[in-house]
Amino acid sequence: MSERTRRGVAITLVQYAVGIAALAWLVSQIDVGNVLDLLGNLDAATVLAVLAVSVAGLLARFYTWYVVSRPFGDVRYRDAASADLIVKFVNQLLPSRLSGRVAAPFVIRSQTGISYADATATAGVHTGIYAVYYGIVALLGVGFVFDRLPWGLLALVGLSTGLYVAAGGFVLLAGMNLEFLDRLIEGIAALVARVPRVGPGLAERLRNVLEFTTASTVSFRALTTDPRIWTHYGAGWLGALVLAPGLRVLLLLWGFGSGFEPAILVPLVLVAAYSVTLLPLTPGGVGVTEATAAAVFVALGVPSDVIVPVILIDRVLGTYLPAVAGWYPTLKVDVSSLAPDR
Repeated sequence: MSERTRRGVAITLVQYAVGIAALAWLVSQIDVGNVLDLLGNLDAATVLAVLAVSVAGLLARFYTWYVVSRPFGDVRYRDAASADLIVKFVNQLLPSRLSGRVAAPFVIRSQTGISYADATATAGVHTGIYAVYYGIVALLGVGFVFDRLPWGLLALVGLSTGLYVAAGGFVLLAGMNLEFLDRLIEGIAALVARVPRVGPGLAERLRNVLEFTTASTVSFRALTTDPRIWTHYGAGWLGALVLAPGLRVLLLLWGFGSGFEPAILVPLVLVAAYSVTLLPLTPGGVGVTEATAAAVFVALGVPSDVIVPVILIDRVLGTYLPAVAGWYPTLKVDVSSLAPDR
């Protein structure tokens, strides 16, 4: 094992340790007996409503992938769902949601059969629009609670929210201008071509990348300049990231005999509180996300014994169960489908 590999493994172990420590701290802040009583008192109607909302949110998230991949071929909704679950699974293994998206083009290619250029455009547009919408909604949430949060917590949430806005803008701008790499690639290919025997072949492969960047840029621009993509994607994103989690949390708060005023702000505050998943602190933001979200709502007046189990249930239903479900389609990925396009 190389030194770089050992260092990477050590960093990953530390990140998992941080996540576990954050979860342990979160649990230590509550009366477990009281929480068990609250859970036991949940009525069947609330449980069924929470499950229904969770399924609707999952279907809405599948739809966001369907919207951006369907223009490039006969993509089925089922294919988009499988791609989403696999990406979700990968995201939980890597320290940042954004870094987890690196695997998305390969996943989309394997599940839908579209070209790498189109798959790269699909993944990039999904990431860019996702981040832009997330940043805007999270900024609204931060604005509503700006004067009610401790400065340290506000700084953490504000930083992660700002990164979402910056990341979304960067991804969209870079995706529409991939051709700026052409001169660099051509220069490298000219140098490589001088290498005896293997040089010409390697240079030809590098120049093939130029066709890839051109095709991907065209596809990227076609998606980002189509208002229907933004509208349909926005509808799915709103259902998956705002309405479903917000309603799920509200239902659980009401089921536990608590609440939040005004209730309409819960989805916005939740989006802002969950924005820390973008920071590469722990794999998938596990532990840190739950602790941050709970701290935000406690600062806003919700009892810790109520909000901690609510946040944990919301994260399990909205994030961890879909990620676990993504393990199965990952096993069925056809490795031969990942071969480069001719």
